[in-house]
Amino acid sequence: MPAGGWFSIEVRRGDVVESVHRVHAVIADRNGSLSSWGDRQRPTIPRSAIKSIQALPIVTTGAADALAVTQSELALACASHSGEPEHVKAVLGWLDRLGLSEADLECGPDVPMGTDAKKEFYASGREPSPIYNCCSGKHAGFLTVARHLGHGTVGYVERSAQVQQLVTEAIGSLTGLDLSEAPWGHDGCGIPVFALPLERLAFAMARLVDPVDLHDDLAAAAERLVEAAQRAFWVSGTDRTEVAVTDGALEPVVLKTGAEGVFMVGLPERGVGLALKVADGASRAARAAVRAVLGHLDVLDADASGTPPLRNKAGREVGELRPLLATPMTTRLSEPATVG
Repeated sequence: MPAGGWFSIEVRRGDVVESVHRVHAVIADRNGSLSSWGDRQRPTIPRSAIKSIQALPIVTTGAADALAVTQSELALACASHSGEPEHVKAVLGWLDRLGLSEADLECGPDVPMGTDAKKEFYASGREPSPIYNCCSGKHAGFLTVARHLGHGTVGYVERSAQVQQLVTEAIGSLTGLDLSEAPWGHDGCGIPVFALPLERLAFAMARLVDPVDLHDDLAAAAERLVEAAQRAFWVSGTDRTEVAVTDGALEPVVLKTGAEGVFMVGLPERGVGLALKVADGASRAARAAVRAVLGHLDVLDADASGTPPLRNKAGREVGELRPLLATPMTTRLSEPATVG
């Protein structure tokens, strides 16, 4: 098992270490892995962290230009949004421009993710709806591609649908992998997801932000998505990690969380990608881990690199999440990558 230095997040309550979360992480550039902690080849389902790559067909097919997709809408295609009024209004407007409605979304009904948006939702007495699903922007992007290509919009989430075949092709191009035999399943919003080596996810993010090896159409699409995905509010929402980290960054950064303790990050000025996975899937540890690695890379100012304290329901500080990073293993990609 290829392994680097150890990396963990301690949860401390008072002087007691209450829990420990093990972290796997890889830093890469477009030539492959640079350094890692833990198992750099760990099979990892990236969940929503890979949305900026899943959104590439919106641009490469010509759908974005033909259907006047804005940069904020492209950001929503990369988002797990909080369901705040601005998010909901924007996705509804996008669907209306396509001649569609939230009834065409196949992501499933949900309630808003954001704290304030959720409170307002329950106070209003509304019922769960697909428009509040944090993936509704991504699904609006899939519907945009289906509309542009003249395909039916029903069943666009299926692996056999052309939209998902194009998404799979984009992931394969960026990771340099043939996904035809890759282990796969269904994401929380219904679309196909693949288990890929963690180092390949970091490599994919590096190629997204430094696309010089990609063919012209894909490279141009990557540049457009990278610009859009830096709009942290549209990619996440008020008080979310993406917003806090972007606000505290000393350079441009593209970052996105995924369920089960995943983060994927791109640093456009450096041409560097980062992918991390918390072994037990804890989101709180992933939020601490991504700040720790970006602090290690001197991407964040002092305030942003720290982890917010643990507080109880009364707001009293009762503990902390403490990152513990050993010296990373210096590595290179274990096998040559194909170029998309």
